[in-house]
Amino acid sequence: MGLEVERIGEHVFAGRNERGAEVRIGRKGQADVFSPAELLQIAAAGCAAVTAEDLVVRRTGEEAKFRVEVTADRNDAASELDAVHVTFDLDLSSLDPERRAALAVAVDRAIDRLCTVSRTLKKGIPVTETFPAG
Repeated sequence: MGLEVERIGEHVFAGRNERGAEVRIGRKGQADVFSPAELLQIAAAGCAAVTAEDLVVRRTGEEAKFRVEVTADRNDAASELDAVHVTFDLDLSSLDPERRAALAVAVDRAIDRLCTVSRTLKKGIPVTETFPAG
């Protein structure tokens, strides 16, 4: 199956993977769904978080606060996002300034090297659609 999106109601779709996970997708502002642009932003933040997790937890401990926020510069007139901003919210109180700086460099380097979503967004790729003929 891979990935799929199926209509389950008026302006409501379910995105699914073959492992059984599901996310509800709909129009911007609609209750109980993510808009496609929100999912794109969450994908960037989630990829950064997953990529950085081991580096952060190894230095701050399992119980340390770990949260990633994401915002975007949205161009509604063009139906585009002009930029996505991922911000780490971490409890680094156990680290001295030198170790904080080293962790920031390590996280940036890991994301630049390993985060598929951020790397793809920065690169820009073609997106194709296929519609049945006839």
